[in-house]
Amino acid sequence: MPRDGFGREIDYLRISLTDRCNLRCVYCMPLTALRFLPPASLLQSNEIEVVVRAAVAVGFRKFRLTGGEPTLRVDLIEIVERLARVAGVADLAMTTNGVLLPGLAKALATAGLRRVNIHLDTLDPERLASIMRWGSLDEIWAGIEAAEVAGLRPIKLNAVVVRGFNDETDVVALAALTRERDWHVRFIEAMPLGTDDAAGVARARLVSSAEVRSRITSALGPLDPLPTTDPADEARNFRLHGGRGVVGFISPVSEPYCGTCNRMRLTPDGRFHLCLLNDDELDVREALRGGGGMPAVASILMRAVAHKPAGHRLALGHSTRDRQMFQLGG
Repeated sequence: MPRDGFGREIDYLRISLTDRCNLRCVYCMPLTALRFLPPASLLQSNEIEVVVRAAVAVGFRKFRLTGGEPTLRVDLIEIVERLARVAGVADLAMTTNGVLLPGLAKALATAGLRRVNIHLDTLDPERLASIMRWGSLDEIWAGIEAAEVAGLRPIKLNAVVVRGFNDETDVVALAALTRERDWHVRFIEAMPLGTDDAAGVARARLVSSAEVRSRITSALGPLDPLPTTDPADEARNFRLHGGRGVVGFISPVSEPYCGTCNRMRLTPDGRFHLCLLNDDELDVREALRGGGGMPAVASILMRAVAHKPAGHRLALGHSTRDRQMFQLGG
């Protein structure tokens, strides 16, 4: 298993398939002045397969498809089929907003996808319209149900908490879902990537995980901590008394977990992005299209691992300038 310069085992590759999305969440994407990658710039399904085969060859075992919104890729089923066939891929998952899952979940499961994380910031239809702006609760809920029927489990719901939008009754209602369902509901601190208005919202409206946890326990009772089975898990996990599911808190701003990070990221245009909240990248698309094949890709990936920074520098006011969240997939 590859180790970076700080001794961390890096075995998890998050693959962003597109920078396009069918939602416009206030902390992620502005409504105007957006520029998307031209289709020719995106890695194609066969190129993504080469990257994954090279990654497996050097010790990567976990893979996640992200976006933007990955279900917007017309070749998504083909991509999943290709990656699921690679010997050594121990886990293949996807993060999605769920809007298109009703028509895709069964085919994705058949192709080899194992599970999904679905983005849902509130159970209130009106507040969902104000924070996620496009899409509807009915559409996302239908996607959750389709994923569950297809066996893409455990269902994990990701909620980004933004002050003034969903930090009060909304987090309580979401956490309460875990009483009757064996779902994982995870509350994520907003991360400021880029320099646009969406990044400004993330900075100005940060709600710490400690505050969210306090609001949930005040309304629903104590949260019992669950034992950590994976040191690289970014979530601190709990269970409500008598609950079936898991309540998790992901705290990259207030309680950074950089010391146990095991992740590398691949951007839609074929660059290894070394750390989510830094701009450091190494180009792999040029090697792929220049005929370098797996050995060249593996070499670049190992260089990316070796140069992975110790962690982010949000406390010093530093974040990305060249990439925004929808271009990296979180």
